[in-house]
Amino acid sequence: MEPLFQPIHINKLVVKNRIFMPAMHLGMAENFNVTDQIIDFYAERAKGGAGMISVGYATVDELSGNTLNIGAHIDDHIPGLSRLASAIKENGAASCVQINHAGRYNMSFFLNGEKPVAPSPIASNLTREVPRELDIDGIKNIIQRFADAAVRVKKAGFDAVEILSGTGYLISEFLSPLTNKREDEYGGTFENRIRFGIEVMQAIRAAVGYDYPVIVRMNGNDFMPDGQGRKELKGYAKALVEQAGVDALCINVGWHEARIPQITSSVPRGAFAYLSRGIREVVDVPVIASHRINDPEVARQLIGDSMCDMVAMGRSLIADPFLPVKAKEGREKEIIHCIACAQGCFDNLFKLKHVECLCNPRAGHENSRKIVEISDDNASKKVMVIGGGAGGMSAATAVADRGYNVSLYEKGNCLGGQLFLAAAPPGRGEFAEFARNLATQTEIRNDRIKIHLNSNVDRALIERENPDHIILATGASPMTPPIPGIEMSHVVQAWDVLMNRVYTGDRVVVVGGGAVGVETALFLAEKGTLSGEALKFLLVNRAEDKHLLYEMATKGTKKITIVEMLDKVGKEFGKSTRWGMLQDLGRFGIESRVGSRALEINSEGIRIQSENGVETILADTVVIATGSKSENNLVDDIKDLNIPFDVIGDAKNIGMAFDAVHQGYLAAMAL
Repeated sequence: MEPLFQPIHINKLVVKNRIFMPAMHLGMAENFNVTDQIIDFYAERAKGGAGMISVGYATVDELSGNTLNIGAHIDDHIPGLSRLASAIKENGAASCVQINHAGRYNMSFFLNGEKPVAPSPIASNLTREVPRELDIDGIKNIIQRFADAAVRVKKAGFDAVEILSGTGYLISEFLSPLTNKREDEYGGTFENRIRFGIEVMQAIRAAVGYDYPVIVRMNGNDFMPDGQGRKELKGYAKALVEQAGVDALCINVGWHEARIPQITSSVPRGAFAYLSRGIREVVDVPVIASHRINDPEVARQLIGDSMCDMVAMGRSLIADPFLPVKAKEGREKEIIHCIACAQGCFDNLFKLKHVECLCNPRAGHENSRKIVEISDDNASKKVMVIGGGAGGMSAATAVADRGYNVSLYEKGNCLGGQLFLAAAPPGRGEFAEFARNLATQTEIRNDRIKIHLNSNVDRALIERENPDHIILATGASPMTPPIPGIEMSHVVQAWDVLMNRVYTGDRVVVVGGGAVGVETALFLAEKGTLSGEALKFLLVNRAEDKHLLYEMATKGTKKITIVEMLDKVGKEFGKSTRWGMLQDLGRFGIESRVGSRALEINSEGIRIQSENGVETILADTVVIATGSKSENNLVDDIKDLNIPFDVIGDAKNIGMAFDAVHQGYLAAMAL
């Protein structure tokens, strides 16, 4: 029996499979209104085969969100919600809206200067704003507004309503002793702290009726110091089912301000399913596991091993909307996996931009970036793509989908380019998965794409190929700064370190604290630490004290120092990733010397100039990580041959893999 594609009941609703797309803020609403962009986005995921799609979150009152959220707090929002419900249901998925109140996570900037509200006047680490404490009348009003919003969701034609009761928003602020310091009936004891959440769900149940599915998304652990752990949250889960008649629970992980990585690639696939398992053991309704479930086989195992009843696959379906269909049809090798980079989905939101995706250049652009096939008159035209990295493969597949014939040339012995470099540091292995996924996309289009490996392209080859168009995706090479002594034998390039082409000594200085420098330092810091397999063996057999095991898992055999001219390291990382990287630098004992300039490399190590003056850092190996330079030497030849061309990715400007993938796709669309 295939666990992933068995139907499941939530109340009286039959969901066709066990794949649940959870609500994610998309940044696509306009003044709380559903837009065509939102409808196109979710229609695509419904076509792709998801069993159930939850949208939102949606607001319950004027202080619960901002204008980029979907609105559900007044009746004027119902028509837009109805259009969205129809788009999801007509394309084959069950539909749901998640409603929520941000509480102290909202900002007065979004509220025309009005203070956000919370159970107690305690500022969050995200906003630094002290919220206004709710009085009893305010609490009762919000409970009613939740119920009213749920009724609007039902009137709009959605199959279910979901309530967000986690991640640090208002309901979880009442639940946690960290943020709830009240001394009335809504604070103090566990029973009092859960009262607000239970009364919200009871009011919703009474308003929508007993046959209408009510789902709650809640934390399995909030991962906050002095917050709410697994034991209390399991008790809350029981109360939701037994006292409020909730029909399903979707188990979330951590608050937004928690210092435990939750969504980045360093989190192993399915790592947090133990939380859904714990809650599943105490309730008798379907339980949905969340976070870092990006592959059908992982999902299949979690359901088959009774860790959960359904799986939430959110960013997985941003990266590949048709993951469910591909899995059902036995085409799993064709899936484009989410690599948990957070570059387009989360980092965009901090910039007040709508959701996009490194892996899927159509995400957020479903209508405007549709593949437009060429006319038969152009079908014989040839496009030459030079460079088989992320940008080159993205371009080649899109060009082929448009109907052109493509020759893809790569100087190495496999496709992937710098994606394998990005995959080398600890916790970044998903980038190699993406390289393989893109390579598969080129291979399954072998009727249109001819792949040439181990091929150095020069003018003569271009003349022989005689293409109608060229897309130059030749990437970059590492820069060598003019530091005296850089030619010495103990000086190596970061790229060579990451690709295991060189060995380093016990004392290592990394020159350059950008993304590559930080990743190289962390890569070296893992040398000599316990592997995950070894750690489990020693822990299970109680061979060593757990504190010693932690030390052995984080203390390697090398002393590493980063030298950076700027005032910070890792500035190129997105906001979602950078804090975790910096946390790891401290955890692994890597020293960062910011505001420091390399003066000279000598046999002892490296001389630097800092605010403390001139000093020497002893080093057995000096690693150069000072950036890259574009490799686009073929441009002049292409111009001379008068062949139309585009330059993309690092060959155009040094950037991120995100830029290369999108530029490759757009170059193909512009042909």
